[in-house]
Amino acid sequence: MLRTAEITAELTGLVGSGDDFHNLHWRSKLEFSVDCFVCERTGRTTVYECGAERALCSGSRSGFGRHYTAGRIAAYDTTSGKDRLGLRALVDFWWAPFEDTRDGRAGQAPTSHPWVRLHLGYYCRKAKEGGTGSVQTNLVRPHELRCAHCESVMATDATTPAVRLLT
Repeated sequence: MLRTAEITAELTGLVGSGDDFHNLHWRSKLEFSVDCFVCERTGRTTVYECGAERALCSGSRSGFGRHYTAGRIAAYDTTSGKDRLGLRALVDFWWAPFEDTRDGRAGQAPTSHPWVRLHLGYYCRKAKEGGTGSVQTNLVRPHELRCAHCESVMATDATTPAVRLLT
């Protein structure tokens, strides 16, 4: 059956001018943990990219390795304000009942411990170089996002990204 999860996140405290401005933005790639009915493993990290017609499951360490699975980003909206950057993504994924091939646990939709990593990009004016970063559900908060080139604080990740099953 087709399931849809809504993923939302917000960064605050963005620096909006001068050399400290880093043009911080959400990248169109995210990683989301789902129970995969293809490899029949629970809690698999699955990579989704905007425009891709399928997702990539991390698979298992033995036997069934990385593989494509039925999943896509159905909607991807970003917002920005004076000092904040928001994201809302709808992720569609197919799911069917199964028992984990390793430990016999029943698969769930979403997985029993939903986890997400959201990717960011930026440009450092001081170093004249681009960079990447990410936020994820299992970070200690508040978390300051710093430029890898000049160590400036670009934003604050004060709240955990939310994952909500819609269908």
